[in-house]
Amino acid sequence: MSRASFTVSAAVLWLPWAIVLTAVMVTYSRVSPEALYHVSGSGITGGLSRALVLLNFPVALAALPVIGLAVDRLRESRLAVGTAIVATILCLVVGVPGVVDQGDLAWRPVNLLPAIGVGLAIALGIVSGLFRDRVPVRQAACVVVVIALALSLPWLVAEWGYHLDGVPLLGWLFLTGTVVDGHAAVHLGHHHGMDGTLLLLSALPLIPLARRVTGRVLRVVIGSYAGLQIAYGLANAVQDGWGEQVWKRGWVTDQIPSVLHPTLGLPWLGILIAAAVFSMLILRQNGE
Repeated sequence: MSRASFTVSAAVLWLPWAIVLTAVMVTYSRVSPEALYHVSGSGITGGLSRALVLLNFPVALAALPVIGLAVDRLRESRLAVGTAIVATILCLVVGVPGVVDQGDLAWRPVNLLPAIGVGLAIALGIVSGLFRDRVPVRQAACVVVVIALALSLPWLVAEWGYHLDGVPLLGWLFLTGTVVDGHAAVHLGHHHGMDGTLLLLSALPLIPLARRVTGRVLRVVIGSYAGLQIAYGLANAVQDGWGEQVWKRGWVTDQIPSVLHPTLGLPWLGILIAAAVFSMLILRQNGE
């Protein structure tokens, strides 16, 4: 008997990204660049520019397992397999140094390539019928979603261009608009901690979907990637949240080092170990 409390459409994979992309376009179109993070454009051009970069990182990373899930269903079609290969290559362009520069988040022509890859991934998902699948939702997943969203409230509000200052209870619980070292504790606009939360949330529906993949090798690849996506997302959410809500309050003297980019060291070793554990849980037999 299934332990799922209810089911949702697999299209929920893209719902969080759609909401945040909309928020980014709105906020970066109306808020002054000085109040945002490492952008210079303003107006609708500035909004579209930042949204395009967001489609590169991290949306292109979240699109990769969708491509795998779709091609498992369309493997008899040479056109679909060829499209999947092209989409994968385009999405992986985001990993080339300089394609996304955290010091300058304005768009450049090369950013169109991963964005096209994301578009192809969505198209493959639609054609394969992936987004019409029903995904079981267990109580544990609901708890994770609620906790992740609750802890991400400062970022969610900042996505729309606001702080929590003055909001009853939340304004006291979270440090947001208070100036620390000349800047708001939580700058307006998009945060890599929000990226981490979104990667985590969009990985949860991958768990039952990965277990349905018919090809063993592809099932292992997608399940392992989902495990890495969860570990990487959690690490970035914790790192950003620690810096803003703990370190900036003066409660501790040390920050957690950035884990945005793979490096040799203990933080990434921890991510890889956690990813291996999550992957084994995802791929365990009779998991459903």
